[in-house]
Amino acid sequence: MCGIVGYVGTKKALPIIVKGLEALEYRGYDSAGIAYVENNHIQIIKKEGRIANLQEHLPDSPSTIGIGHTRWATHGEASYQNAHPHQVGKFTIVHNGIIENYQELKKVLEQENYVMKSDTDTEVACALLDYLYREERDIQKTIDKATKLLKGSYAFGILCEDDPESIYAIRCSSPLIVATKEQEQFIASDVPAILNDTNEYFLLDDFDLAVLRKDHVSFYHYGKEIQKEKIIFEGTVESSQKEGFPHFMLKEIYEQPQIVQNTIRFYFDGTKESLDNSLPNLEPYQSIHIVACGSAYHAGLVARTLIEEIVGIPVTCEIASEYRYKKVFYDSHTLVIVISQSGETADTLASLRKANADGIDTLAIVNVVGSSIAREAKQVLYTKAGCEIAVATTKAYTAQLAILSLLTLKLACIHHTLQEDEWLEIKEQLRTLPKEMENLILSKQYEEIAKQIYQQEDIFYLGRRLDYSISLEGALKLKEISYINSVSYPAGELKHGTISLIEDKTPVIGILTDANVMEKTMSNLEETSARGANVFAITTEPINTMKTILIPKKHLLWQSLLTIIPLQLLAYEIAKLRGSDIDKPRNLAKSVTVE
Repeated sequence: MCGIVGYVGTKKALPIIVKGLEALEYRGYDSAGIAYVENNHIQIIKKEGRIANLQEHLPDSPSTIGIGHTRWATHGEASYQNAHPHQVGKFTIVHNGIIENYQELKKVLEQENYVMKSDTDTEVACALLDYLYREERDIQKTIDKATKLLKGSYAFGILCEDDPESIYAIRCSSPLIVATKEQEQFIASDVPAILNDTNEYFLLDDFDLAVLRKDHVSFYHYGKEIQKEKIIFEGTVESSQKEGFPHFMLKEIYEQPQIVQNTIRFYFDGTKESLDNSLPNLEPYQSIHIVACGSAYHAGLVARTLIEEIVGIPVTCEIASEYRYKKVFYDSHTLVIVISQSGETADTLASLRKANADGIDTLAIVNVVGSSIAREAKQVLYTKAGCEIAVATTKAYTAQLAILSLLTLKLACIHHTLQEDEWLEIKEQLRTLPKEMENLILSKQYEEIAKQIYQQEDIFYLGRRLDYSISLEGALKLKEISYINSVSYPAGELKHGTISLIEDKTPVIGILTDANVMEKTMSNLEETSARGANVFAITTEPINTMKTILIPKKHLLWQSLLTIIPLQLLAYEIAKLRGSDIDKPRNLAKSVTVE
């Protein structure tokens, strides 16, 4: 949440910072601002709303150093006063994260005659730096001392009027990278911000302080200079651009067949030996806990069904924000799997740390190399989704499903729960899976259904077992980008109260891919139809009594990778018909680094 960009070099800073902020706008778009040094004085320009509002008011400044920010509001409403950067005394900062003890610090600083102009925790942190600097008169010591007083998560980009040629950057539990190029240095919240200029960057660990000057970057950890390993980003600039698509979300939906193929091929070449060599040793574990948030949690629910049905060992799937605070029952034979696209999700990271502290083996499934979760988990598997820009995830989710399916396959081999003919069926279906995904994307079956229901304000999704897990993700996609109240229920549970909400023409979308419960789900859909619902089905078999989207029938291991596609496209088409801002839905941001 929130995007930070900083630049110091030989070129004009403002256009470079703006371009970087545009690449990070998916992280927050309540307001935007830039601070830059001109004639040894720090100038600030900030505006409510999108970056385009800020661009209209930027001067043609010769400044070659500055920091910028695009905000997702946490403390205080989206307003000019609360927009970043914030300036107090000699310090100007941009901030991603949450300072948990800011109220306590604010009282102390107000007693020292500091007057806060905003409602933010960021201004308090800035005032703290200025206050400590009065005593220390040393910028690095001031920043280090502040980190010992601040509680919470933060990534700071800092300017100080006493050192107008440098940017200072530090992080704690919130992502921040430092990128480098000859005579040019950058800070950013995420890689897309720097790809137009360089693909070489460094990851900051907690409490690492970076000092950037145009010709050099130095790294320190509480006063001691340290060396950092340079990382080369494997992707391309094109991966963070629309390439002719009207929205990033649609582009990323279209990328899914290739992403799934890339992810699976990286770990599995069709042999059991490749699973042994590329995936962690899973033999010691008699139970599994899967912990995640949002769409990653929904992927975990799919994995729970796959592992329990195909392998026969118990799996719990928990929402990270609950798991981190509950009493957890696990032992040395339990594996905790955490799933996060960004690798920085605050609640998931806290759950990982809880398991690590308890001495439990942990495995991370993430998309971002070197992210906090990737570094702190005992083992890590990377999805191969590339940069995902749209706030509503699609390709990262399916890449997670792909890896979880491979983990299930390896467990099945370990526990000898697959017959040889079933193993051959799984391999053969995998060969045609990407093409079948592509055909579903191109089929346009969803467009007519979208036209019939896009004006409704309540839509229900029903399914059982695996179909229910997929329906949760379908409903989330719709509510994220269309703002329709879309809710998923286990089909058999609807009659225990919620069916009272069914009215004439209420859209009900049923997921029917599981032959074992298909008839039961059909009966539940008929119950809603009898009360006037407008019923649709996503199914592997033709149904004459209702409008359907027909998808190929696959082995349980691969079915979800097909089932989710029409749900993603249906959500996209409905949001488009409603005129929604699909890539940047209101109140949401891409990387959730706060609780």
